[in-house]
Order: sequence, then structure tokens, then C-alpha cells
Amino acid sequence: MDTTATAITTNMDPRMLDSFFKLRQSGTDTRTEILAGVTTFLTMAYIIFVNPTILGDAGMPKDAVFVATCLVAALGSLVMGLYANYPIAMAPGMGLNAYFAYAVVLGMKVPWQAALGAVFVSGCLFILVSVFGLRAMIVNGISRSLRVAITVGLGMFLALIALKSAGIVVASPATLVQAGDLHKPEAIMAVVGFLLIVTLDRLKVRGAILIGIVVVTILSFFFGGNTFHGLVSAPPSIAPTFGQLDIKGALGAGILNVVLVFFLVELFDATGTLMGVASRAGLLVEGKMERLNKALLADSAAIVAGSVLGTSSTTAYIESASGVQAGGRTGLTALTVAVLFLACLFIAPLAGVVPAYATAPALLFVACLMLRDLGDIEWNDTTEAVPAAITALVIPFTYSIAEGIAFGFITYALLKLTTGRAREVKPVIWVIAALFAFKIVYIGS
Repeated sequence: MDTTATAITTNMDPRMLDSFFKLRQSGTDTRTEILAGVTTFLTMAYIIFVNPTILGDAGMPKDAVFVATCLVAALGSLVMGLYANYPIAMAPGMGLNAYFAYAVVLGMKVPWQAALGAVFVSGCLFILVSVFGLRAMIVNGISRSLRVAITVGLGMFLALIALKSAGIVVASPATLVQAGDLHKPEAIMAVVGFLLIVTLDRLKVRGAILIGIVVVTILSFFFGGNTFHGLVSAPPSIAPTFGQLDIKGALGAGILNVVLVFFLVELFDATGTLMGVASRAGLLVEGKMERLNKALLADSAAIVAGSVLGTSSTTAYIESASGVQAGGRTGLTALTVAVLFLACLFIAPLAGVVPAYATAPALLFVACLMLRDLGDIEWNDTTEAVPAAITALVIPFTYSIAEGIAFGFITYALLKLTTGRAREVKPVIWVIAALFAFKIVYIGS
């Protein structure tokens, strides 16, 4: 990585970088920031393989999605670095891409163009919330238990998708699901990949997820009948997805709840990730981020840009914490990530040979990490714990994040009302619960 840092800094004026990114003021230097950017990139580069696979299942052209993924990751990270000056990288978010593909497009039979329109509308709402300072009102108005439950439910949803992609879980007419044929090479390779990722992560090996995907892909040539199509080529055309979003279709009554779900998850995910990474970097002042609104605007702008390019919601990546651990403190770290994602545009053939069972271990590992906040739920208070549990359970069992959030919010409001604690429910909860109740009663699932 020292060679990479040297190559990137060759034509850069250290004084200009120091002045723009305030390197010395932040207690860092150019080389440290670039090495931190390379570290962050290695931990999140798996998305260039995973995102096209997931959105490809929804019928989207994989090559175009690959290009859109690289471009929006570069653009989002660039804006975060130059505008907000934070060492936080961005890319299409895990969980929301699965919701986009499997729940909205395949489950609700919504055309992927309309689903992109829903992402666009949610991004515009996110921009309005950030510009007018309404973020705090919404985030603080929703209980910690429900916020945790949404993350946990997303994790369980991802886990189900991962196990299905690996052939470890299959459909059953009698019991809905059952164990698949674990003697198949695909299932065995997925298990090996998962154990490898967890082991490497525990040993603090940088790029553990990416290494796991690459190893399983290599094994697939020997045991899965995969074929090699080259390593480097000119970037594929983005035309099949660029500007294909259907905003009018997204505003139809049937998928307004999809817009709401995208918006809520984007808001919680972005805020939580930004605060978490900033805390690790020592960038919080009295518990607050000085440029939080700038960071949120960068996040929401990337969502809108991604929908136009042709990918699901873009968000700040918690993997940015690895770069912070390596010393990243400014936007130069994010700028480095942006440059590396642009370079990835030329490895489309490599991305195209990655099978679904090679990305399944990465999905399952991310899912496991998303369950770690379960301990933050107030289990001694059933008016908090029960709605949280319902949210987390309904998401995977209905194969719909929207249904899980709907049942969770409605249950939360009703239980607070029936137990004489209605005053604990903030107005935003009543509004969201009412919207979901209206949708269920008058429109249907």
C-alpha cells in the first residue's frame, strides 16, 4: 500500500492538500490519509461484486449496474471528502439493495425503473430533511428500540437471502423453508467462504470480505464449472440503466410505502454510520458532528445521483471505520476511495464471473454483524420490546422490510395507547403509524 500512496501523491502539492483538508489541524498527513483510504477501499470493495449480483436478480443489466456502482461510490465519496471533509466512504447500501431487488421488484412485482424512481423520491425527501434541519426531529422521535429493530430485521432479511443464494436454505411446500442439499459444491464453497471471512476478520486482515469473495470465485473455476472471461477491459455501457428511473410510477399509491421505507432506513443508517465513524475518529465536539448536515447532504445527493445512474440507495459505509483505525481523519481519505472506485471501472470482466454463492458468504457475514445491536433493546419494557421483536421478525418472515416496519410502528403506537403511555409517543410515530395503517386497511399489502 505504500507504493499506492506514493503513486497517488506524486502529482499533488502537499501544501495545497494540507490547506484544503486541514491535515495538520486534524493531526494527520497526506501519506497517512491515503493509506487510510486504501484500507477503507479494501474493506468495502466487495460491493462492486455483490451489488450487480443482487440487482441483476431483479432483472437489471449487470454490466450497467457494475458501472453505476463504481461511479456512484466514487461520486458519493468525492462529495463527502471535498464538501464535508470527513474520512467516510460511500457506496450502494447493503440491505436496501436486497429490499430493492427481492421485496420491491420480485416480491411486489414493481418494475425496476419504478423502484429506481422510489429511490430518487426518497433521496429528495432526505435532501429536504437535511436542508430544513428536520433530521433530529425524526430520528429523535422514533424510539431506540424501533431503530435497532429495523437494523436487526434487515440483517435477518439479508441472512435469508444469503442462505438461499448459497443453496443452504430452499423452499418447501410443507414447511415453507428447509435445508438444501449440503453436498452440492456451491453450498460447500459458500460455507468455506463464510468461515474464511470470519476468520480473517477476527485476525484483523484488511479486506477480509473481499478476500473471501475472491477465494470462492477461484474455487468456482475448479468445482463449479465457472469460466474466465478476462481481467481488464473498457468499462461497459451504462446506457441500459442511466436515466431509466420512473418517477411517475414511484408516486403511485401502491408503492408510496416503499418510498417511506427507503427514506426511513436511509435516514437511520446514514445518521448512525456517520456518528459512529466520527466518534471513532475523535471528530465529535461535545457529542455532535460539526458538519453533520453537510455529510447528510452529501449522502442524500449520492442517493439521487445513484437512482439516475441506475442503482439502489447509496449510503455512508461503516467500513470507513477501518480507514479511521488506520489514521484517516479528513476528506482526503474519502477522496482516495473515490479514485480507487473509478479505477475499478476497468475490471468489469472480473466482476462478471463472480457467482451468487461467492457473494453469499459476504451477505451472511454482514447480516451477522447487523444483529449485534439486539442487546440495546429495552427487553424489560414490553411496550418497547414487543414492537421491536415484531419488526425484526416480520421483515424476514414476510420477505418485506416495509411490512416489518409497518407492523412495528402500528404495534408500538397501539401498545403505548392501551397502556396509558400515549404521551411517550412522539408525533412523527403517530403520523408514520397512521400512514401504514391506512395503507394496510384501504390499499392492502
